[in-house]
Amino acid sequence: MSNSEVMEKIISLCKRRGFIFPGSEIYSGVGGIYDYGPLGVELKNNLKKEWWRNMVWEREEIVGLDSAIIMNRRVWEASGHVAAFTDPLVECRRCHQRFREDELPKLPIEKKEKMIDETKEKKSKQELLYIERAEVFCPNCHSPINLNIDEPRQFNLLMKTQLGVLEDEKNETFLRGETCQGIYVNFINILNSMRTKIPFGIAQIGKAFRNEITPGNFTFRMREFEQMEMQYFIKPEAKIAEKWFSFWKKERMDWYLSLGFSKEKLRFREHAPDERAHYAKAAFDIEYSAPFGWKEFEGIHNRGDWDLSRHSQFSGKDLTYFDEESHTKFTPWIIETSAGADRSTLFFLIDAYDEETVGKEKRVVLRLHPKIAPIKAAIFPLVKNVKLVKIAQKIAADLKSKWPIFYDESGSIGRRYRRQDEVGTPFGITVDFDSLEDKKVTVRNRDSLKQERVNVLEIKDYLENKIEAR
Repeated sequence: MSNSEVMEKIISLCKRRGFIFPGSEIYSGVGGIYDYGPLGVELKNNLKKEWWRNMVWEREEIVGLDSAIIMNRRVWEASGHVAAFTDPLVECRRCHQRFREDELPKLPIEKKEKMIDETKEKKSKQELLYIERAEVFCPNCHSPINLNIDEPRQFNLLMKTQLGVLEDEKNETFLRGETCQGIYVNFINILNSMRTKIPFGIAQIGKAFRNEITPGNFTFRMREFEQMEMQYFIKPEAKIAEKWFSFWKKERMDWYLSLGFSKEKLRFREHAPDERAHYAKAAFDIEYSAPFGWKEFEGIHNRGDWDLSRHSQFSGKDLTYFDEESHTKFTPWIIETSAGADRSTLFFLIDAYDEETVGKEKRVVLRLHPKIAPIKAAIFPLVKNVKLVKIAQKIAADLKSKWPIFYDESGSIGRRYRRQDEVGTPFGITVDFDSLEDKKVTVRNRDSLKQERVNVLEIKDYLENKIEAR
């Protein structure tokens, strides 16, 4: 199966089974905007909940925050976003489509050779060599970059909005381009109210907005997305920073592996010095081997004291930390972990997607970890028998108090299993005629296809052990 076929199947499955829909689809949609359907919102919420559990609930030194999407314009001036939050924009002079310069595809060798052959009679030798040096082409009309693409222009990615009733520059501000700035401007509030001591962290999950030039690859690059970020405040010393940077790199990679990611499809990629953001002393990405290439979905950065120093300078407020042990004041350095909730969700779907033949039938299955699977268990009466239905409905009602459960009594039992395999439900529970006698049900495992007989009174404990233990 080719990479393009994989993505086509993922996108089709997401829409057909209620994971992800194109935004405003009945009005022809909006580029780079998607809506999460009934199963998609459960999957992403489960992912966010597990992140919050791991980053906040299970750690004494990290607290949570939910800052506003709209902040004072000066926040974005201090952060450097107004002046420097840009992408290189190129426009094809032939078809007038616009693209990010770094997203232009490489020119295929066979395409290049064909163009050279066709040009021999029409172009001079000098111009021919010029074409041979072309490495990228317009994705829309396939014109070589050297001939038809304008010089890159810088395009600011912040989304503008207006506050108040008058549309003028005084009331102009931005939807936040990242969630971390809300953490920095609340640094002193949290320091004073929670009596935290360095090292400590502030975590936040929330929406961010970027006016992407060329959103694409499904939900990988969107204009409205969610981030899961944690800013860890430490003493401003290189050795301490190196220690915590290594710690958080390992912690974040281990977390993804604990939720079932294929180890061979994950890697770290270090940013070269000239590639780093203006604030970063060090930067690593966690990348996934997607059908469209190795792509980043979490960054770990040493931001130094750049953020708090800038906000202190622009606001006029003292954002230093007083260390009671050494009786000194300093501006903390920050180690950041910044994950994309939407990108993570997409990569979990891609990584979990599988096709196999069972007997003579093809089975499509999402091998999602039970902790993040949208539906934890499906309950089936073997047939539409009044006694079986009554028991099955009672089990479903009991389990619904703890997990999302799906009840289904239509179609053959094999077909019902297949429907749940396709959406990643890890356990199928079938009430059969033996259940009337032994008070047990058959529990089928999605991945191994093994079946166990479990007492009806022990079903909840059984599922809890299976979901939490993996």
